[in-house]
Amino acid sequence: MKQLTGEFNITGWDEHTYSERDPGKLTRASVTYDCAGGIAGHGSAEWLMCYREDTTADFVGLQTIEGTLDGRSGSFVVSSVGTFDGTQAGGQWTVLAGSGRGGLAGITGDGAFQAPHGSPASFRLSYELA
Repeated sequence: MKQLTGEFNITGWDEHTYSERDPGKLTRASVTYDCAGGIAGHGSAEWLMCYREDTTADFVGLQTIEGTLDGRSGSFVVSSVGTFDGTQAGGQWTVLAGSGRGGLAGITGDGAFQAPHGSPASFRLSYELA
């Protein structure tokens, strides 16, 4: 598998509570971001989060990444699962089978990201292109 690294900067965050819990809450966030490094482009994410009383959270979501990777342009979708410790979010990515489009059709792989609150996030991706 090939490996790449990069970073992404959040360009939009729209989060709404859909269930208050005592204590905590459940929220949904629609997020947009720009990618640089091994993937040049942009993306969007839909995350569902479960916050605890101390404001830490667990989240799951789907992220669409559109851009250029290995000189090929296209898009693909990753599932993400992670935690927010109150200052930083971190999670795992899995490229969803069959989600690649354009020059990225047939992509497979997995990766991870670290996103300190208020700073660019870093990511790594191990992948294969058909």
